[in-house]
Amino acid sequence: MAKESGQKLTLDRPEPYQIRVPGYLDEDWSDWIGCMTMVMEIGPDASPETVLTGTLDQAALQGLLRRLYALGLPLISVKWMSEV
Repeated sequence: MAKESGQKLTLDRPEPYQIRVPGYLDEDWSDWIGCMTMVMEIGPDASPETVLTGTLDQAALQGLLRRLYALGLPLISVKWMSEV
């Protein structure tokens, strides 16, 4: 998948991502998720969601996804923010 500028997504270059999980994560989680910003929103079905946004390389993204999985947090979405 290529960006508009012609750059290709790689394993080692940090890229912006947005991750959505159900429920509201407590502010204490902000230290745990590192460089990601955390915003609480209401989803399309009126249920609470936490939106994590930040720039990660593929290794850091995989690590964060594994942590969320280990905590039993299902993913609503993981989106590469190619337009950022």
